[in-house]
Amino acid sequence: MKVSYNELQGLCRKAFLGMGFADGDASDAADMVAWMQLHELDGLEALNRGLDHVLAEQQEPARAPATIYADDDLAVLDGQSYSVLSSSSLALELGFAKARARGLAVIKIRRCHNRQLIMGYLARIAGRGMNVTAFWRNGQRPLIEQVVGFRANGQVPEIRVYAINQVPVENAHNDGVTLILANHVELLPDMRSAYDYELLACHRESALLASRERAMLDGITIDDAVWNKLKHLAARILVESTEASRSGAGPEVNDND
Repeated sequence: MKVSYNELQGLCRKAFLGMGFADGDASDAADMVAWMQLHELDGLEALNRGLDHVLAEQQEPARAPATIYADDDLAVLDGQSYSVLSSSSLALELGFAKARARGLAVIKIRRCHNRQLIMGYLARIAGRGMNVTAFWRNGQRPLIEQVVGFRANGQVPEIRVYAINQVPVENAHNDGVTLILANHVELLPDMRSAYDYELLACHRESALLASRERAMLDGITIDDAVWNKLKHLAARILVESTEASRSGAGPEVNDND
């Protein structure tokens, strides 16, 4: 099926509210997923893969990313095993502030999930005049490394995905993402490695802009099963509202009236 961007963003927001996100966080998360889907980057697929994890973390008290180390140019944060939908917004704001003050900043978020969905947040930072690149590595064999780079004020990134066929001896489980922000230097993705690697995919800026234009004209393609799952999650807020309203339903009775 095909839907408009506004329809997708609106349903995603209701779905995140139904999952237990606070209002502002729900709007942010919906924007991230819809942004990726608009550019044919499979935001809904990425959300669907990690949906059980996102639902589980919303049952726990909210925890902001914890600072492991910080100085003027670098911050290492613990994402507390949360999705980037919950753990990356504050981290990127911290990186933006450091880069504005120092020219360049590096932010490392450890223990975070759904890292693919961070791209929408990067687009926001780039739109505020900041060059930003993010990269992360998945744990399967061969190792897959993804690099996403936005130019300052750029609407879309350049994305490259590599397979590292020769596993480094020092390789360890990696569930983090590294962010590099610079206010005057472009940081477009590239790979320089002594290890054997191959380019699996390359999404150029021109191709992503064309995808967005096509989606805005023709609608965004959505899998019916995923759409229905979002509708089911969105229905939770309607049920909660109905139950809450019952206690105050009906006219007030006051003998003094």
